[in-house]
Parts: sequence; C-alpha cells; structure tokens
Amino acid sequence: MATGKLRLGVNIDHVATVRNARGGDTPDPLRAALLAEQAGADGITAHLREDRRHITDPDIEALVEGLTVPLNFEMAATDEMLAIALRHTPHAVCIVPEKREERTTEGGLEVAREQNKLAHFIAPLRDAGCRVSIFIAADKPQIEAAARIGAPVIELHTGAYCDAHAEGRFEERDAEFARLRDMAAFAADLGLEVHAGHGLTYDTVKPIAALPEVQELNIGHFLIGEAIFTGLETAILRMRVLMDEARSGI
Repeated sequence: MATGKLRLGVNIDHVATVRNARGGDTPDPLRAALLAEQAGADGITAHLREDRRHITDPDIEALVEGLTVPLNFEMAATDEMLAIALRHTPHAVCIVPEKREERTTEGGLEVAREQNKLAHFIAPLRDAGCRVSIFIAADKPQIEAAARIGAPVIELHTGAYCDAHAEGRFEERDAEFARLRDMAAFAADLGLEVHAGHGLTYDTVKPIAALPEVQELNIGHFLIGEAIFTGLETAILRMRVLMDEARSGI
C-alpha cells in the first residue's frame, strides 16, 4: 500500500492556449493558478516553449510574483531557457524534450545520449537552488543516465499508459503500467525522487497515484478541459480525492 501525501502539480498551459487563440488578456493563467492554489494544488506547472504557443514570458513573471505555492518551470535544454530560469530562479525546473511541430510533449528526454550536455546544463540550475527534474520514459538506461548527471528528480512519462487505456488496448496498458511500476521502484533505489505525469485522467490516475515511490503528479490538459464543464476548483478537488483514495488503498 502506498503511504504519504502525494503532491499535485497543476499545469495551467492550456488556459494560455485558449487566451492566445483569440488574443487579449483572458482567460488569465495567473488567475487559474491562484484558483488551483485555493483548490489544494501543491504546485503550479508552466511550460515556456520556444515558440511561445501558450505560456509567455509575462506569464512566467506574473506566476513568479503572484504564487505562494511552488512554480515548476518546464523548459527545453536551450541557452535561452537557461537564462530565463536563472533570472527567475523558480522553485523547480523540469527539463523536457521539445519539437516545434509536436502538439504536446510526445516522449521523454534522451538523457543517455546527451549526458555531457545535460550535466553541464543542469549544474547552474542546481547551484541557483532550483530543484531540477528530468522528464523521461520509464526506461532503465534513461533513469541510470539521469542519476549519473546529478538530476535529483525524474518525472516518468505516463502518456503511453494513458493512451492505451483511452483506446481500449488494455493488455498494452497493463504492460505500460508494469513498466512504470518497476521503473519507479528502480529509480527510488538509485536515490532519485520520482514524479509522474502526462495524459492522466480520473480513469487512469489511481494506479499511478498508488505507486509508493511516486511523490508528485503533474496534471494539466485534462483538468483544464474538465474545468469547462465543472469549474476548475471542482475538477481539482475530484482529482485530489482520487489521488488520496489511491494513497490510502481505497
């Protein structure tokens, strides 16, 4: 049985997506972040992409100034993003792969192939006091590489597990879940803090939330979508209930 409080980070990127579709100032990502705080989010996640398709530089400034819970700044491993992160020094920085043509982050970072580059990239972030995490697939060589470069945290990509469930490929879903379960345990044995996220919904969150090694989930797109129908506070509270039930073995 999983024990200990599981943290929930709420990603507010797609509030900005809606705003940017028409232009102007609304809906405001900071307002969404503050509502998420009030609903019990333990942190706010925002991804500043190279093309600024959703979150913008002023959004990051507003979040840094306005939040009382930690900000998890998702970013690619580029010189531009490093400079921005070092200027704002958010509580956490999550290094993610990024392709201009993708709709969303499609997979984990290739750490094993880029060890030297990434080790040098994260060093100043750690020196500045940011908690650095690496977004990776549930793959042993990637986890081992993340440990070697000095990343204290990994976030396991749950997208394949969630996609398989949504498409009714349950045998594949179960295999993906087994991989996530085993690699969460492997990472924890290496001394890494384990997070998870991408594509999680009410239907898929409980098995992941029940994994005892997982200390934080980052969930965004589904919650923002549910908020259209139920409101953001209600959507987050429902997710929190499911996470807590999983943690207590219900």
